[in-house]
Amino acid sequence: MNNKIVVAITGASGAIYAKLLIEKLLSLKEQWSALSVVMSNNAKEVWKTELGNEDYNNYAVSYFEKHDFSAPFASGSAKYNIMIVAPCSMGTLGRIANGISDDLVTRAADVMLKERRKLILMVRDTPYNLIHIKNMESVTVAGGIICPATPSFYHKPKSIEDVSLTVVDRVLDLAGLDIATNRWNS
Repeated sequence: MNNKIVVAITGASGAIYAKLLIEKLLSLKEQWSALSVVMSNNAKEVWKTELGNEDYNNYAVSYFEKHDFSAPFASGSAKYNIMIVAPCSMGTLGRIANGISDDLVTRAADVMLKERRKLILMVRDTPYNLIHIKNMESVTVAGGIICPATPSFYHKPKSIEDVSLTVVDRVLDLAGLDIATNRWNS
């Protein structure tokens, strides 16, 4: 496959999801030709707070600043075909749902929607208010996929990483990648 993937990391709680997603994607190198990451300053702070490190600097991926509109995935012509926002803050969801492309994350999401490519938003906030729900509806109607960071427990996870991987694996399934994972009744 010639997948080109962009991972956007926003300032919502849930840095563990971004960490595990990047690590899992790196283990699937044969399924993509480009892996790019854009991360907000708030996301870096949340990562440091929740994970106690700055390991986001240590992954062999292409990094882009939040306002770098020269990034290849800011245009449909670069043929990036998968975008995952993990975690996705409600502010980012709202801007995407309303077509407000004021940074690289929202511009890239807009590109995915206009090009009819995979856009997966791992929303993390809870509970949802009516504005959140309507924004999720708007993104869904426009062709995006809302995948709340809601783990499964039927395989009896033993660590926070195991629990978090249930969501990451679901996102990778939604992206169309071939992964080995725990599945219901298998």
